[in-house]
Amino acid sequence: MAKTRVAILFGGQSSEHEISCISAGGVLAAIDRERFDPILIGITRSGKWVLVDQSTSLAIRDGKMPEVDESLPAINADIHGFQVDGVPLQIDVVFPLLHGPYGEDGTVQGLCEMAGIRYVGSGVLASAVAMDKSFAKPIFEAVGLKVASGIVLKKGEWTAGQIENLSYPLFVKPARSGSSRGTTKVKSFADLSAAIEFGFQFDTKVLIEEAIVGREIECGVLEISGRANASPVGQIQFLGNYEFYDFEAKYLDDATTVIFPDDLPQGVEAEIQQAAIAAFKALGCECLARVDFFYSNNGEIIINELNTMPGFTPTSMYPKLWNRAGINYSELITCLIDAALIRSAHVTR
Repeated sequence: MAKTRVAILFGGQSSEHEISCISAGGVLAAIDRERFDPILIGITRSGKWVLVDQSTSLAIRDGKMPEVDESLPAINADIHGFQVDGVPLQIDVVFPLLHGPYGEDGTVQGLCEMAGIRYVGSGVLASAVAMDKSFAKPIFEAVGLKVASGIVLKKGEWTAGQIENLSYPLFVKPARSGSSRGTTKVKSFADLSAAIEFGFQFDTKVLIEEAIVGREIECGVLEISGRANASPVGQIQFLGNYEFYDFEAKYLDDATTVIFPDDLPQGVEAEIQQAAIAAFKALGCECLARVDFFYSNNGEIIINELNTMPGFTPTSMYPKLWNRAGINYSELITCLIDAALIRSAHVTR
């Protein structure tokens, strides 16, 4: 039987370029070679698509993050598929390990749709809505999920009057960025303007939300045979001097770890799992998602965001959650590719 040819697509033009590279390295190392024939396709920071040799290091080395080399052989990617020097790459399914804008936001998904190529993950609309927290939050509220109080500001259009009566501390974050890039915790009005301008470096919209005092709890959703399943929940535990789960704490300083709490009140884990599936379905997601919650000190379950393509290194939260459920990293990759291959709702060619 011929192997399924899987394009591992990574890099991209977003601020999460490096994390995407690391995710790709993890998937390449763990993919089942008896069933799948992987090919590495990188997208450079400038947007050039290139063919990447599988011997390329896609890991953090001596504190240096990996990135896609601009000088590699160019790939032509269009509605006719992917070619190198006019020769088709014969891709059966794309695994788009792209985080943030220009990848996780429906853009690459739309290209795959037009090219008639199956892909791992949610479709165009769900990807776009999940990426933009200012649109996702009202949808979560509409299905009965609690969200943090806050406002949305647009670059060049906001006024001081919009932010005068907020309760501190606050989180200021880009509406369409991930890995906490551009996010600042603000404790007073004096620091708010600088935090807003910092957020605008990553997006033209920023969210300002009141901080939730409590635990950061995450839950994975995985479609198996077309049915959404929720993982055990995991809690972010801080080891260093970080006040929140920012980019450095997540990836550079080993400042956080994941624990599987056994002291949640009875029924809370099940409620969070049900909320994760409800959020997944409300946005119309497919294949996978990681849903992030706060469990507040007064017992409220508050959804923070949903990631349609969460970090996917072997040590990322999403694989850890499913490993806890008995599905190891390699098996998880196989589950996701299989889910993409059987899905026929979008690709009809």
